[in-house]
Amino acid sequence: MVANVICPVRIAALHAPCRQGFFGIMASFFQHFINGITLGGVYALVALGYTMVYGILKFINFAHGDILMWGSYVGLFTYNAIRGSAGPGAFSIFAFFVAMLVSCVFCALLGMSVERVAYKPLRKAERLAPLLSAIGVSYFLSNAAQLLFGTQSRKMDYPFDNSPISFLSVSITPHQLMVLAVSAASMAFLIFFINKTKTGKAIRATSLDQDAAALMGINPDRIISVTFAIGSVFAAIAGMLVSLDIKIYATMGMMLGMKAFVAAVVGGIGDIAGAVLGGIMLGLLETFGIAVLHIPVGYKDSIAFVVLILILIVKPSGILGKNIREKV
Repeated sequence: MVANVICPVRIAALHAPCRQGFFGIMASFFQHFINGITLGGVYALVALGYTMVYGILKFINFAHGDILMWGSYVGLFTYNAIRGSAGPGAFSIFAFFVAMLVSCVFCALLGMSVERVAYKPLRKAERLAPLLSAIGVSYFLSNAAQLLFGTQSRKMDYPFDNSPISFLSVSITPHQLMVLAVSAASMAFLIFFINKTKTGKAIRATSLDQDAAALMGINPDRIISVTFAIGSVFAAIAGMLVSLDIKIYATMGMMLGMKAFVAAVVGGIGDIAGAVLGGIMLGLLETFGIAVLHIPVGYKDSIAFVVLILILIVKPSGILGKNIREKV
């Protein structure tokens, strides 16, 4: 289902006949480029959650995609409750962003709860234990959603007119513009938060050495909870953005979460800039893979895992990752 993200114009553009001449080639290139970075922005948002948790605990939270799914459901119900029967317009846009805020708060609380119940008791256990716990939490959240909301998919209506805007033969929709703007603003805020705020510096210190950070007066438990909350907020934002283009269902976070994990590994898991770079790269590779290599849309998901295998063979630490030797 993620193959249909982002924008109906994109799918049509990918299968349109090749325009003639240099101008046509450049227009086609920029069309695919815009589509690719839009999709990559969503991957990057989700990948940030993976990379932040790994950076501080050194394990993968495989329930991250399911937190995104729950945030999408909460956002959908909140959006419909506030908007009522109103059509696209200013009030619906307001309702959408209020719903996004509610979804962020819910996911932050859910992420902290998952960490407290399923991960905190296993911090000093073998690395396999929290991994298995994460998989168990993922199945629990997915099945709980099916039990509560049913197996029928739901659609979130656009809060605005999503008719494409054309400029120099390149089409872009208001939804794509919103995805790019919200993704860029969210990533910029995270970079500022991590580098300039006291809590952000505490997160960096805890990721380097929890014991040393504790000796400096930092509460590692609180910082870890904050990290889970921030990662879950980014999952909620991504979930709200993609829910305008794909249907919401109980397992929607599985493939999107796996692709975001691949993006985090490709960029260098544990590195914020690497998560952003990996997400953008993966979005571009998928888009141009269909347009240039004529990979069927149904097989687009395989691109991410081919890239993952190649990265693990060539540079296991990721593009921006560094090989660190542990002294024993």
